Amino acid sequence: MRKLFTSESVTEGHPDKLCDYISDSVLDAYLAKDPYARVACETVAGKGEIYITGEISSVAEVNIEEVARQAVKEIGYDNAKTDMDYKTCKITVNVSKQSSDIALGVDKSQETKQGELDSEGAGDQGIMFGFACNETEELMPLPISLAHKLARRLTEVRKQKIVDYLRPDGKTQVTIEYEGGKPVRVDTIVVSTQHKEEVDLETLKKEIKEKVIYEVVPKELLDEKTKYFINPTGRFVTGGPLGDSGLTGRKIIVDTYGGYARHGGGAFSGKDATKVDRSAAYMARFIAKNIVANHLAEKCEIQFSYAIGVAKPVSIHIDTYGTNTIKEEEIVKMIYKNFDLTPRGIINYLDLRKPIYRDTTNYGHFGKENLNWEKTITLID
Repeated sequence: MRKLFTSESVTEGHPDKLCDYISDSVLDAYLAKDPYARVACETVAGKGEIYITGEISSVAEVNIEEVARQAVKEIGYDNAKTDMDYKTCKITVNVSKQSSDIALGVDKSQETKQGELDSEGAGDQGIMFGFACNETEELMPLPISLAHKLARRLTEVRKQKIVDYLRPDGKTQVTIEYEGGKPVRVDTIVVSTQHKEEVDLETLKKEIKEKVIYEVVPKELLDEKTKYFINPTGRFVTGGPLGDSGLTGRKIIVDTYGGYARHGGGAFSGKDATKVDRSAAYMARFIAKNIVANHLAEKCEIQFSYAIGVAKPVSIHIDTYGTNTIKEEEIVKMIYKNFDLTPRGIINYLDLRKPIYRDTTNYGHFGKENLNWEKTITLID
């Protein structure tokens, strides 16, 4: 049976991603000075203004406005008439310390108070999912993998002036045709990219196809039936926070698996690793990837659940979609035996107190070889 599945990505200039990048830049600025900083930073952007709020507890002093302007500059926003200007945009900072009620559970877990173990508690309740499959070299689903690569390439050709009339905002979308559960071809590619006023649409379509799509998508996946929609509205001059408002944490499906696997609902950007929304999702991906890399399954989804103030996960669920080579119960036992899934255990194992988070913000939090949760190990029961 043939089926179609679609995933999307966005460039770093998308208004939501601009906000994610500012939030992660603030997080990294604090962690660079204080590895134990508690940060939950949220950003809103729109119509020439940026509003930064949240809860930050740290011994470090950080000029948040300066960090935000530098982030906007790095993305390439320097024109208030078409999107935003890092030099003139209005920035409002309204942050407070972490709630003392939350800190009670994070500083000492329920298990620590009862003398069972020494660990911080989870910073919130919630469910987190990790996923991996053998469709690509990085063990990610093919639709989101290609969508991310197209979005990254859009940014590369803009910043390197290979296509010098592009602006930072953009979106990509890839539809893959599957046969018998295996990807066989690209059915549809959608690319919408912000551009300068003077560009001719036909020139843009030609160059995006030649210098972006053909540079990224393997030729063997394209055929005469593949459909291309490049700037289908015909014009995309006004973009970024001028064209649409942005908000931290609104691209959670782009950040994970493109809808191919489930998502717990918690966003990542702007949160330090005591927030299991982020750290446990990273650990779940790490374990799922290594289950596939060690040929224990061709496809694997893991769910963790946590309670606020409690260190150990409340539950672990695994689904290998019938592709497992050993019993799923044995895989769960292996997880419990080999990994400390308390917040402290995850933070130490993945080395999450360092200022690494700006590298995660754009083009997916998974599938990048330089990140610790993407490394492969030998699983020994």
